[in-house]
Amino acid sequence: MPEGVTIEPFLDRTKLVNTAIGTVSKNLAEGALIVIFVLLLLLGNLRAGLIVASVIPLALLFAFGMMNFFGVSGNLMSLGAIDFGLIVDGAVIIVEATLHHLGLLKLGRKLTQNEMDEEVYQSASKIRNSAAFGEIIILIVYLPILALVGIEGKMFGPMAQTVSFAILGAFILSLTYVPMMSALVLSKNTDYKPNISDKLMAFFHRLYDPAIRWSMHKRPLILILTAGLFLASFWVFSNMGGEFIPTLEEGDFAVETRVMTGSSLENTIQATTQAEKILLEQFPEVKQVVSKIGAGEIPTDPMPVEAADMMVILENKDEWVSASNREELANKMAEALEVIPGVTFGFQQPIQMRFNELMTGVRQDVAVKIYGEDLNELSEYAEQIGRLASGVEGAQDLYIEEVTGVPQIVINYKRDQLAKYGLSIRDVNRSVQAAFAGASAGLVYENERRFDLVVRLDKTNREDVESVQNLYIARKDGHQIPLYQVAEVEIQEGPYQIQRDDTRRRIIVAFNVRNRDVESIVTELQQKIEETVVFAPGYTVSYGGQFENLVEARERLSLAVPLALLLIFVLLYFTFGSIKQGILIFTAIPLSAIGGIFALWLRDMPFSISAGVGFIALFGVAVLNGIVLIGEFNHLKKEGVSDIFERIYKGTSVRLRPVIMTAAVASMGFLPMALSQSGGAEVQRPLATVVIGGLITATFLTLVVLPILYYYFERGIKMKPGAIVPLLAIGLLCVQMPKAKAQDSLVSYQSLDEAIQVAIQNNPTLKAADLQTQQERELKGTSWNMAKTNFSLTHGQYNSIYNNDNQFNISQSMEFPTVYANQKKLAKARIEASEWMHSATQNELVQQVKVSWYLLWLEKKQTTITAGAR
Repeated sequence: MPEGVTIEPFLDRTKLVNTAIGTVSKNLAEGALIVIFVLLLLLGNLRAGLIVASVIPLALLFAFGMMNFFGVSGNLMSLGAIDFGLIVDGAVIIVEATLHHLGLLKLGRKLTQNEMDEEVYQSASKIRNSAAFGEIIILIVYLPILALVGIEGKMFGPMAQTVSFAILGAFILSLTYVPMMSALVLSKNTDYKPNISDKLMAFFHRLYDPAIRWSMHKRPLILILTAGLFLASFWVFSNMGGEFIPTLEEGDFAVETRVMTGSSLENTIQATTQAEKILLEQFPEVKQVVSKIGAGEIPTDPMPVEAADMMVILENKDEWVSASNREELANKMAEALEVIPGVTFGFQQPIQMRFNELMTGVRQDVAVKIYGEDLNELSEYAEQIGRLASGVEGAQDLYIEEVTGVPQIVINYKRDQLAKYGLSIRDVNRSVQAAFAGASAGLVYENERRFDLVVRLDKTNREDVESVQNLYIARKDGHQIPLYQVAEVEIQEGPYQIQRDDTRRRIIVAFNVRNRDVESIVTELQQKIEETVVFAPGYTVSYGGQFENLVEARERLSLAVPLALLLIFVLLYFTFGSIKQGILIFTAIPLSAIGGIFALWLRDMPFSISAGVGFIALFGVAVLNGIVLIGEFNHLKKEGVSDIFERIYKGTSVRLRPVIMTAAVASMGFLPMALSQSGGAEVQRPLATVVIGGLITATFLTLVVLPILYYYFERGIKMKPGAIVPLLAIGLLCVQMPKAKAQDSLVSYQSLDEAIQVAIQNNPTLKAADLQTQQERELKGTSWNMAKTNFSLTHGQYNSIYNNDNQFNISQSMEFPTVYANQKKLAKARIEASEWMHSATQNELVQQVKVSWYLLWLEKKQTTITAGAR
């Protein structure tokens, strides 16, 4: 660097990275402490609690080793979704079963190590299948997340890998390490003394035992109430807004600044300088403001001179005094900048703005793209939609792309006058170009370099339209005449830029979203456009930005969620070897979805891809308690407990502790993530909210509804293997994510050319004609088919003085040459006939599409006119 020159970065993402990593570390530490506390409280045994807690660091070490092996980095997403409650679920089940088994011995003496080993083996073996398959189910449900592609795949793929690694490590430890440590560490004294855990469970039993007995006698009422809750939650979910991914708080602003189209660089510098001064003087939260205009030598981010990116570097959030959150501060800054005339400002965040631009080509959160041919028509439609968007609540920083309005000097030649003076258009164009753009008059050499010597009028003579009008044009006889005698020179508005998508001209109306979800805004705007704007044939509208990402990701989730459910059911069938009991435990999934949906609704959170991944994780955890409960019912049935009520009361009493414990540790492990307000927690919060809310309702309803369903399945339902198909299909349809109503209007507003193209591509008759043509072309090669060539070889004496001679013969039969020529002509005629048939079929199809198209357009036009008359 030259002396006195220093480089000072103005936008440093280190603060954001450190904040996000700090959030993850804090959430993991708090989650681990909460899980350990819950374990000690509900197990009531310090040694048992420490055995289960020791699984956490060991499983994490296993996960870190696998992450290093597979090249998965540690970041906000890969580490942020680890729930220690999920990791220790298998260990909790085994340790609790061991404590329960040891408490029933009451031998009055200490066990020997061999006796302790045998008792632990017996208790762990009895519960091993439930624990193992429960963890395998949790592991398997994360696999469909790996099938996600695009941005959501890159974000949630590492999370699924890391959680899978941790659960796999915990699964191995629960089958090996946990039983071994239980035999070595747990007390061998069989004299059992009540502790705080027993008092706590006694309290739960006093609440639960009467409740389950009352519920078993009011079975229809409980099922009706549960079905009502599920329908209510489904209605809430269908009316819930949606967004792609929650906005990450970056801590800074990127303000897109635009002055009037065609403005000079000096005007842009003046506007940005004035805006910087206002922000620095009126907002103490602002640390620094830097504006970037145009493009650098490497144009990775090209912009016109009338556009600028103003980076507003802010202090830490705890030092803000003008506002309490990002949306409020952005609104106040936008109001303060309204004093600058002719300048528009769009408030976003640096990474968010670049992310939107790279993904969808626009910097704003939502972009309405209008396609058509005529630029003036496109501008008119954009103005109409812009007025509609400005009236939608939550749509801020409205931007309408300018495609016209640049003043241009247009020269219209008078051909009769040109002929009168003996001039040609080429001669006049050459004079105009030389005068205003310049013409080469020679070469200038500097050593080995060569440059054109360009001559043109002085700047003072090419500043206005009069200079063009008074430009003298030389005639062939040497006389000169002014340009206005042979041409009309005037200023007209011309196109500023022409943007295209898929070879079609388009214009954009874009805006940012604040204090509202993306899906509800687009749905409202779409409804207004359909009711108000009437597009001419050939003009269509689509919706891009984050909304486009949401639609695509939701479609992928609609495949990933049913796949996860199918894997869960298959594993349930292998666990119990019964379709009936697999369906019975499968009911925990809609029961858990109730709580997840209401949790999002109560916290005023829209559905997002983060919440969708949370539902996938929730479904795996929700069936774990059902496995434990049904497994105990089956064990009691094998022991000879034939009365269903006795089996249910006894089984729920025995398994109340592990059911509460597994649900408590799994939900409490996500609690810091759900309540965190620090940077980076925005993406994790919906996921954690879904899991916690879902486990609360799943636990309650599993303990109450599942025994009722078990009663009916044992008494009143005889399930045949073939009946699983329709029931499973219904279950999958019930949990399908409602698809966003994003592009419904695209079909009704499709252009005629697109409709014809779609018809040509999909018409089966046309495809058959095309195949027929291809067949005739392939058969053309058989026109010159000749018979097979014959080869023969004779060895031995053959009319020769030699004893061993060889004779080699080749024979070929063929038709007269005119036969092949006529066959070729016949093949060509067949090809032409099939091509004519293909063309006739296509023309008929195009005519049918045109007639249908214009009939529909005429009907819609008449409907619009009638509605306007009313």
